[in-house]
Amino acid sequence: MRTYVITGGTDGMGRGLGLHFLRRGDRVIAVASGETKGRAFLAEADRLGAADRAVYVRADLSAVAGMRRTIDEVMGVTDAVDGLVFGAQRFRPEREETEDGLEFTFALAYLSRFVIGHGLMEHLERADAAVIMNIAGPGGMPGKINWDDLQFREGYKGMRAAMQASRCNDLLGVGFAARHPAARTRYVLYNPGFVATAMADPLPQPQRAVTKALARFFATPVDKAIVPIAGLLDDPPGPVVTAFKRGTPLSLTGKDFDPAAAERLHQVTTDLLAPITARDQT
Repeated sequence: MRTYVITGGTDGMGRGLGLHFLRRGDRVIAVASGETKGRAFLAEADRLGAADRAVYVRADLSAVAGMRRTIDEVMGVTDAVDGLVFGAQRFRPEREETEDGLEFTFALAYLSRFVIGHGLMEHLERADAAVIMNIAGPGGMPGKINWDDLQFREGYKGMRAAMQASRCNDLLGVGFAARHPAARTRYVLYNPGFVATAMADPLPQPQRAVTKALARFFATPVDKAIVPIAGLLDDPPGPVVTAFKRGTPLSLTGKDFDPAAAERLHQVTTDLLAPITARDQT
């Protein structure tokens, strides 16, 4: 029996992966903020005869306290993690700040993956062939990191924030190799393309209606989109860090995967976290 931790694990692709692993006899720790969907996930696990192998952790992953609570909860129920799947994201058409004063998309889609990934490394390294699966957007729509204003206090647009988070995750993967060159854990950046999930729900009209209409014809169903992801979790790639778009390997070259930029982002992120950590410890 393998143990998987899945953020965004009660909806969309996270839920699909969680149920896939439960059906075959693995243990799943699903992390999400919505209690209703959390109860529904546990009820479905019970229906599958997997109630004893399903755990729901309710946490706000846009808040650093929620990220750290997740780490503590996982450490409290398992000694090793075979797969850490990052699937939590939520589009915000208007700028929102978290309780830490951070822009919501940056906090949820990037920072939670930074904090939880580093926080669970010891547990990942205890597994025989662990994988961190970062479901993001490598090789996807263009975007850039707004180095002078990471929190988009000026000029916010939802798509700009989402694309910045994807570029930050590209560098997060590159930075993993630099910081853990001897790790047994593999880091996979994965772009699933257009998948039929609830991602369009926060969009304003008429974009929401248009996106949902397109999804009916062009989006990949969740049960099909998770197949290559599950395959990579079962049979990890050889290199420490790899990137894929819909199952096709991507070259880790170019500005999106620049090691110097990855180091810069790591330092900026640790500097950003320092006062939040100091505040929470008082």
